[in-house]
Amino acid sequence: MIADKQPAANEELIDIDIDQITPNRVQPRTFFDEAKLEELAQSIRENGIVQPILVRRTAGGFELVAGERRWRATQRAGLARIPAIVRDIPDDKLLELALIENIQRQELNPIEEAKAYQSLIGTLGLTHEVTAARVGRDRSSIANSLRLLKLPDDVQQMVAEDKISTGHAKAILGLPQEDMLRSVARTIFDKGISVRETEAIVKRLIDGLKNPAKPLEPATRMAPDANFKAAESKLIRRFGTKVRIIPNQKAPGGRIEIEYYGDKDLDRVYRMLNPQDLPPGN
Repeated sequence: MIADKQPAANEELIDIDIDQITPNRVQPRTFFDEAKLEELAQSIRENGIVQPILVRRTAGGFELVAGERRWRATQRAGLARIPAIVRDIPDDKLLELALIENIQRQELNPIEEAKAYQSLIGTLGLTHEVTAARVGRDRSSIANSLRLLKLPDDVQQMVAEDKISTGHAKAILGLPQEDMLRSVARTIFDKGISVRETEAIVKRLIDGLKNPAKPLEPATRMAPDANFKAAESKLIRRFGTKVRIIPNQKAPGGRIEIEYYGDKDLDRVYRMLNPQDLPPGN
């Protein structure tokens, strides 16, 4: 095995039996890509472990502080021991150090990072400013990261799995309704639209909610205005785009206008209107 990091004066570098190590109980990382774990395991089989994990001593052995992905991959590789830096870490520093180690190695997805910040603030009572200083970020980065936790759980999962980017996520956070937000998130994933296109969709959706179709004249024989506004809102949520119901002022009837914001968006709306045209299995 290879270890390229030398321990500090208050640390020791040793090989530890895999079975003596338990996962970090406050580990900020919760998602491990199976394919990437297997890739790392294969690399470890061929080249050994380049970077030691970080642990602390416990009554029954050792507890992981950082490096769970390497520890899991080492188990997959079939190795019995792993190089580790042993450091004396008190409980009140465990989450903070695990977070910093993972951030420095860019091992957390955006949702894991946001939840770790939330834990530092909620569990340790740190302010945004102190949290930012501890992890080497500016205050606005912490605030923007925490905003991701306002997303519905299923959309958070899309961000965690890199199905939509943090840029996309921040753009759709401006939408006031969860079903509308979910619809746009699915469009981003299904059609691969850019952040700029997403921002345009969000703006038009919000404009559509703020400026519904022109109210009906009192003398018309049509349904009350509230019914049209409710119907428009449902159609906007259904199609994830601006929809207008425009009644004919001189006779029964009218028209429905559905906006689209590019070829990909037109294809999405068309498929929603014509599901029979989808290939079998879609």
